[in-house]
Amino acid sequence: MKRFTHAELRYYDGKEGRPAYVAFGGKVYDVSSSFLWKGGRHQALHSAGEDLTEALREAPHGAELLERFPVVGELVEE
Repeated sequence: MKRFTHAELRYYDGKEGRPAYVAFGGKVYDVSSSFLWKGGRHQALHSAGEDLTEALREAPHGAELLERFPVVGELVEE
């Protein structure tokens, strides 16, 4: 499984044809197939290429929604 640093994850921002990846709880998910992440933005609050672990604690839904998407790697300290 690929290991992503925070700097590497930022590349996958869903813009200019790049995939949209987000991290949660140390796992990196490919959310590119979701219309809710079109253009790398979700609800004008979140951006692809980021660790959303803290942000999801205050979201109206839980991390179970991310489980619908493929895990493409793990987030590691730089």
